[in-house]
Amino acid sequence: MISVYKIKPAFQKLLQPILKALYSKGVTANQITILAILFSIGLGIMFLYYPSNRIVLLLLPIGLLIRMAMNALDGMMARQYNMQSKMGEILNELGDVISDLAIFLPFVIIPNTNPIFIIGFAILSIINEFAGVLGKTINNDRRYDGPMGKSDRALLVGLFCIVYFFWNGVELYTNWIFGGACILIVISTLIRLKKTLS
Repeated sequence: MISVYKIKPAFQKLLQPILKALYSKGVTANQITILAILFSIGLGIMFLYYPSNRIVLLLLPIGLLIRMAMNALDGMMARQYNMQSKMGEILNELGDVISDLAIFLPFVIIPNTNPIFIIGFAILSIINEFAGVLGKTINNDRRYDGPMGKSDRALLVGLFCIVYFFWNGVELYTNWIFGGACILIVISTLIRLKKTLS
């Protein structure tokens, strides 16, 4: 199934110089994870100000890319420099859920948007990540299958914000966009569960 997650190895390769620089400064994997959580909360708060400052709509996609980089860096740091720990795993999984909620829920303020679709998008994202964790619990294989995994959701939200900055009319399609995304998340979750059971 098509997913942005497929390009993760290439993305990680680009991040190697940054990883080495952070390690040389004594930065730990858990510190990166905690920073990513706080950064995501900041992105969500920032979005609340978009009605009075539309540049926020362009800053959010950049922020999402930075968040994605931090999410990759903490795992790379843990694996390459032997920093893996139970606390790190808890922070990583719980942090993803907290970050998604912090970023997605503020979208309920978009005019002409039914909050049910935004809240549904956020809740289904949590269930999707839980389904991925179940794979590791059952057969030690964390599932990241798409078509609407964590990276795909970030891409969708980022592209939506860019389009919204240039065209207010996208407000009329918000329910359709996030409603369709909800369906894709359900499909993604079912795929993860199916592969876990097989």
